[in-house]
Amino acid sequence: TEEGIARAIIRGVIDFERDPWPKVSAEVKDLVRSMLDPNPFTRISLQEVLEHPWIQNLQNAPNFNLGENVGARIKQFSLMSKFKKKVLRVVADNLPNEQIDVIIEMFNMMDTDENGYLSFEELRDGLQKIGHSVGDPDVRMLMEAADIDGNGTLSCEEFVIMVVHLKRIGNDEHLAQAFNHFDKNQSGYIEFEELKETLMQDDPGPNNEQLIKDIMKDVDKDKDGRISYQEFKAMMLTGMDWKMASRQYSRALINAVSIKILRQSGQLK
Repeated sequence: TEEGIARAIIRGVIDFERDPWPKVSAEVKDLVRSMLDPNPFTRISLQEVLEHPWIQNLQNAPNFNLGENVGARIKQFSLMSKFKKKVLRVVADNLPNEQIDVIIEMFNMMDTDENGYLSFEELRDGLQKIGHSVGDPDVRMLMEAADIDGNGTLSCEEFVIMVVHLKRIGNDEHLAQAFNHFDKNQSGYIEFEELKETLMQDDPGPNNEQLIKDIMKDVDKDKDGRISYQEFKAMMLTGMDWKMASRQYSRALINAVSIKILRQSGQLK
């Protein structure tokens, strides 16, 4: 009721248990609590608001938005096939340095303890700082999918691959470069042996040949035994990962993004 609201204002009671507050960072809650202090003598001043850590971090955050439907793309990334993640790695390798610089800047902003890795909390809070309130289950799913070496944190290289997918960085030129990476003999098609050579160099396990046959079967829509550029592009632009996930998802098979590109920017820790 209006009377109840008025009493709560007078008492200075703020309910942080109701939506959307559980998804809001502790720094934001601290700022709001300080601004709504009913005592004018202890209430935070305008200058103190501007100097508050959350405001300062917001000002220092890179101008980089992941776009809409981030939650859906998190789920897609967590179930992404080995082949598609490998393509993302090639796309990341060929990004202009200025795009890599922006992603590294975002990584460094999130890495609050400056140890060169993002913890679960740092990733969650960092996403909130750039305007994405992602629930803990989705953040955990994202961590598990992007954590290539399985150490429970994200390196800068792992973070770059993740962002390349979430931001959907990649146009026809990027996809063509990635396609040519797999098309070793430049025939205009990715053939079974070419796909096998590229994917099995990371992990030549006994069951991987059948896995590669499954990839070919799913991607090769005209069933001519090879993957054309249009079939390759369709794979990258559609959500077939959900269908393929049960037999093809394996984060252990993905290499980190090229360290050379990251070091060229001079910002890799």
